[in-house]
Amino acid sequence: MDLKTGEIEKIIYGFLPKEEGYQSTVLSAMNYSVKAGGKRLRPLLMMETYRMLLDGPDDAGSNGLLHAFMAAMEMIHTYSLVHDDLPAMDNDMLRRGKPTTHAVYGEAMAILTGDALLNFAFETASKAVCEAAPDKVSPAAKALAVLSRKAGIYGMIGGQVADVEAEKKGESLEKDKLHFIYENKTGALIEASMMIGAILAGAGDDTISMVEKVASNLGLAFQIQDDILDIEGDEATLGKPIGSDEKNEKSTYVVHHGMAASKDKVKSLTESGIEILKALPGDSSYLVELMEYLVYREN
Repeated sequence: MDLKTGEIEKIIYGFLPKEEGYQSTVLSAMNYSVKAGGKRLRPLLMMETYRMLLDGPDDAGSNGLLHAFMAAMEMIHTYSLVHDDLPAMDNDMLRRGKPTTHAVYGEAMAILTGDALLNFAFETASKAVCEAAPDKVSPAAKALAVLSRKAGIYGMIGGQVADVEAEKKGESLEKDKLHFIYENKTGALIEASMMIGAILAGAGDDTISMVEKVASNLGLAFQIQDDILDIEGDEATLGKPIGSDEKNEKSTYVVHHGMAASKDKVKSLTESGIEILKALPGDSSYLVELMEYLVYREN
C-alpha cells in the first residue's frame, strides 16, 4: 500500500537543521540519522488520525502546527533508535540496511546525536505552540504534554529502563513486565502520535481515549510481529540481522507463548483495534488498511 512516505519526508526534512557552525558534525549526524529511511509510521499515524477526525477547516495542518509535531515525533523516534544501536545497548552496526550512527560518527558523537535530536524535537514542538493561533494554543499545549509524557519516564524511557535492567540481570521476564515493556518502549510513541493527531483535530476526551486504545493495540501487535519476524523474517527484507533475540537470550512474547499463540494475539489485537477505529467519526478506511499492513508486514 501507499505509505505516503514521500509526503511525510518532505514535511520532516523541512524542519531539520542546517549543517553549519562549530557544531556541524552533530548536525550532520542528526540529519543522517533522520534520513536513514523507515516507514515514518508515527508521523503518518498522526497525520491520518488528524485527517480522519477533523471536522472543520484544516487550521492545524495549514499553519504548520501539525507538521511541527509530526517532525518532532520522528526526531524523538530516531533519537531512540540511535541510542538503541549503541554498544552499551544493542550494539548494532546496521539499521535499515545502512551503517548505524555510531558506526559512521563514533560512539561519543552518536550519544550527542540522540541528545540533540531529543532536544531539537521539543524545541520544534514548543516553538510551534508559541506561534499557534490563539484558539489553537490550548490543544497545542495539550499535545505537547502528551508528547512529553509518552516519550519520558512514564512512557518510552520507562519501558526501555525495564528492558535494559532485565537484560543486565539475565531475567526471564514475567508476562506482566514484558507487557509493560512492550506497552511503553514500543507502544507509547504510537499512542502519542495518534492522540496528538486527535487533539489537534479538536477531538473530545472520549474520542481521544478510544484513539489511545487503538494505538495501544497497534503498538503491542506491532512489537509481537517484530518478535515473530526476528525468527521467521528474511534478513535482506528486514535490512538487519535476524535471530538477535535468541542470540541475546531475550524474553519475547514468542518465548512466553509460542509462535502459534503469538500470531493469534497479533490477529486478535488487530481486529479489536479495527473495530474501535470503525466506531470513531470520520472515514477510517485508510487507517484500517494501514493497521492491517503494519501488523502483518514482512519488514
